[in-house]
Amino acid sequence: MTLLLINFILAIVWIFITGEFTLGNIMFGFFLGYLVLVVVSPAIDGGQYVRKVWKVLFLIVYFIKELFVSSIRVAIDVMKPTFRMQSGVVAIPLDAQTDFEITLLANMISLTPGTLSLDVAPDGKTLYIHAMYIDNGDVESVRNSIKEGMERHILDVTRDTGFSKYRDEASH
Repeated sequence: MTLLLINFILAIVWIFITGEFTLGNIMFGFFLGYLVLVVVSPAIDGGQYVRKVWKVLFLIVYFIKELFVSSIRVAIDVMKPTFRMQSGVVAIPLDAQTDFEITLLANMISLTPGTLSLDVAPDGKTLYIHAMYIDNGDVESVRNSIKEGMERHILDVTRDTGFSKYRDEASH
């Protein structure tokens, strides 16, 4: 049984104990289950799960920050009488290897205002995106911001979990 499943079971137990089936109570039960797993993680070798939860939360916070910043940038540009945008298509070499990692990256890029995923090369090693803001034609800074930002955080989450392993086995 995985630690995530145990965490869900502990949350369900909490719901039955309190008798309150609300979203807030479910989240609180999940949080309490996580705290129990943090306490017992040295005994059950659950340190990886404890770290992974933080990496997932950090990815979510990072994406929300990027979403907010890019939304403001696009909104300001749209409201001004003159556009500051210099758009173009950028090829990004991928460290992401599995379908799950590539799809997650492409979707996060497309959900962020000002960028849009266009295509993945047939060999799966390059992602083509359209970026609204390539400041002064600096394609390398756009490429680095995606590789060192979204892609790195996604790989932090997926490389130590069953996601990548499952996808690699399913594709063979």
